[in-house]
Amino acid sequence: MAKTSVKARAAKTPKFQTRAVNRCFKCGRKHGFMRDFGLCRICFRELANEGKIPGVKKSSW
Repeated sequence: MAKTSVKARAAKTPKFQTRAVNRCFKCGRKHGFMRDFGLCRICFRELANEGKIPGVKKSSW
């Protein structure tokens, strides 16, 4: 879990566009970020297993 100050800093518009950091809106993690969902891989997996992300289901073969 990221500190609230780090989340707040990432939410502000940066001085230069290259300094922008994508963070998970749920936990604030910056690594393993999935742009399509706005989540990190860990939160994505939790929500997908609970069935809270429409159109996503666990694959099995």
